[in-house]
Amino acid sequence: MAADNATSPRRILDPVERVSEVVFGLIMVLTFTCSFSVAGAGRQDVSRMLLAALGCNLAWGIIDGLFYLMGCLSDRGHNLLILRQVQGATNPIEADRVIAEALPPAVSATISPAGLEEIRRKLQGLPEPEGYARLKREDWLGAAAVFVLVFFSTLPVAVPFIFLQNARLALRVSNGVAVAMLFASGYVFGRYSGRRAWRDGVIMVLLGVAMVGVTIAFDG
Repeated sequence: MAADNATSPRRILDPVERVSEVVFGLIMVLTFTCSFSVAGAGRQDVSRMLLAALGCNLAWGIIDGLFYLMGCLSDRGHNLLILRQVQGATNPIEADRVIAEALPPAVSATISPAGLEEIRRKLQGLPEPEGYARLKREDWLGAAAVFVLVFFSTLPVAVPFIFLQNARLALRVSNGVAVAMLFASGYVFGRYSGRRAWRDGVIMVLLGVAMVGVTIAFDG
């Protein structure tokens, strides 16, 4: 159990990852709604737009989930590699160097030689890992969470087109919902990162609008 914990990456999704996935899904659906011409648009045109937006986010939700799983394998495999390097080091100095390089620079700079030695002893006392990194239950849960966030972030923006017959009004309500979701995402990011939440909410809205504009400009 100790060896397993030592080589497991953190998961499932932290607030920044959740915000990133929601914003990604919003940008994808907004490229459809904002490029949709409401002039003379009928229910069939609206239905086609919604199906295209949902299909796009469905595909990207699956793809993003797969990339998440690749990241999990990469993190866990890298941790196993570090553990093997520490356990296979020919002398304490080499093992301490491997540990120091694996830590964030700000953390590594504050750890004394005695602290590195204590970490080395604990790692060398763990059972030698066998085989290769494998996906675990929490990795699959994380990938499912990525898919859900990317795909279902489409729905609040799409709902006005489903229930409102007036396409122009539906577009305005949809854009208002998207702006609110972008602001909320930026607000959560700001609070989590210790920044000014309200300012980051506004910045996220501006960045979202800019990214949608760039995507539409390049026929994304």
